[in-house]
Amino acid sequence: MGITQMRGRAGEALAIAYLELAGCRVLARNLRLGGVEVDVVVGDGEAQVLVEVKVRARSDYGGALSAVDHAKQRRLIQAARALEQRGARAVRIDVVAVDVSADGATVRHVRNAVTG
Repeated sequence: MGITQMRGRAGEALAIAYLELAGCRVLARNLRLGGVEVDVVVGDGEAQVLVEVKVRARSDYGGALSAVDHAKQRRLIQAARALEQRGARAVRIDVVAVDVSADGATVRHVRNAVTG
């Protein structure tokens, strides 16, 4: 496994730990919905939340949050619709961005990051 993959897995573990500390229940990891792989699915109250985790060690391309481009947003909306077709009533799409620097890591959680 390369450094980028290891960093990605560590970032995903950090994001999951954060979500659990925030009171979310992890329901699934790396789940395929409607042909789209979703990093994490959590329960947050009545909502089922599709969570896209982005990890970046460099900010010269805009950082982790900006890595969720329009194509990724469309795929996440497709996954959310597939989850709704399975009977989920309240579905939300969040992004957890992990920016890594020499000083440590910054975790940002954006609720309802993608709507559609």
